[in-house]
Amino acid sequence: MTPPVLIIPGWNDSGPGHWQTLWERANPGWTRVEQADWDHPDPAEWIATLDRAVKAAAAAPLLVAHSLGALAVAAWAAARPDARVAGALLVAPADVERADAPAELRPFAPVPMERLPFPSILVASRDDPHLAWSRAEALAAAWGARLHDAGLAGHLNADAGFGPWPGGERLLAELASESTTQDPAPGPTGGRG
Repeated sequence: MTPPVLIIPGWNDSGPGHWQTLWERANPGWTRVEQADWDHPDPAEWIATLDRAVKAAAAAPLLVAHSLGALAVAAWAAARPDARVAGALLVAPADVERADAPAELRPFAPVPMERLPFPSILVASRDDPHLAWSRAEALAAAWGARLHDAGLAGHLNADAGFGPWPGGERLLAELASESTTQDPAPGPTGGRG
C-alpha cells in the first residue's frame, strides 16, 4: 500500500507554479498541510497543525516539506519521537539562524538538531541563498538524513526554475520504497534531477 502524502510548504506557502502545488494537483489524494498564517509563521501553531495532519492520516504518511516547512517537520519530530511517519523528503530547509534570515522566520530558531525517528532525504543546493552547503551537510548528519546534492539549483522553488520537478518525484519514490526500514544509512547522492 502506498503511504498517504502530506505536502508541507514553507513561508508564504507554495504558489501555483511551485513543484509542491503541481504535485498536489497531479495527485488528488495528497493533502496540503494548511497553516493559519503563511506570512507570519508561529512555530507552535505550525507544529500543532502538522501534528493534527499526521494524526488524521489514514496510515503513516510521507512528508514532503520545503524550506521553513522542513524546519517545522524537524521541530515536530523532536517533540514527537514516537511519530507515526513513513518518511520525509526535506527540500531546501531554511536556515533561520543565518544573520540575514528574515525576521518572520527567527521564531523557528534554534534549528532542531535531533535525529529524526523516520527515514529522510534532505535535498540541498550548492547555491541556495537560504542554506549554505556546509550547513546542509550538518543538518543531514544531525537529522540522520540521506543528503542529496541538487547541484546549482537555488532554493529549489519556482523562482529557481523548479516546476514539476521529476527528479524530486524519483526521490520521493525511493523514500516510499525504503520506508519500511527505520534506520536509513545517511550519505550523499548527486545530480540535479
